[in-house]
Amino acid sequence: MGLPLGAPECPTAFAARAELPCENCDTGHALATRDLVCRDFRDALGSFATGVTVLTTLAADGKPIGVTISSFNSVSLDPPLVLWSLSAASPRLEAFRRASRYAVNVLAADQQWISDRFASREDDRFDGLATSQGLGDVPLIEGCSAWFECATHAQHPGGDHLLFLGRVLRFARGEGREPLIFHGGGYRELRGRPEGESTELRKSSPSPQR
Repeated sequence: MGLPLGAPECPTAFAARAELPCENCDTGHALATRDLVCRDFRDALGSFATGVTVLTTLAADGKPIGVTISSFNSVSLDPPLVLWSLSAASPRLEAFRRASRYAVNVLAADQQWISDRFASREDDRFDGLATSQGLGDVPLIEGCSAWFECATHAQHPGGDHLLFLGRVLRFARGEGREPLIFHGGGYRELRGRPEGESTELRKSSPSPQR
């Protein structure tokens, strides 16, 4: 089950932009001259399957903060660089903009509830969540598929989002942990096939909130 599009942070970070009105647009398509993003455009972007991550860092007062993001991509191997983006309307934008360190926590298939929590309006998103301390005391969420601990490399404006380029300082894999997948407006899971056949995506039932 997908998050409401009005959520402050949504796991379809690049596929579910803020819904903007299309003036004089009966078909639901964006007016190219106005660069408006409409549902049809978002739905088309949603055909690209992504993993789901939670970005974590520390606010200026030392309080841990985090946000659900699917706009995560690799950029370079030498130096090791990754890219992600955050809505300019996010209440956590300023904290990430000022942070010198942050972590990318790649969620596992059984961590949908974590994705939902960090995309919600809850104030204390870390309550009861098992974490460990990473570089610079940035929290790392336990049980993930992978972790990338990053230093801020560059930031660039990108329309209604801010693009973050991070230099990976340390990384690790959660052995045997299948990733959480988001596609077409809903969570998915990888389903293994008999040897010789390809792996395919299938819809997953909603994980219980904890």
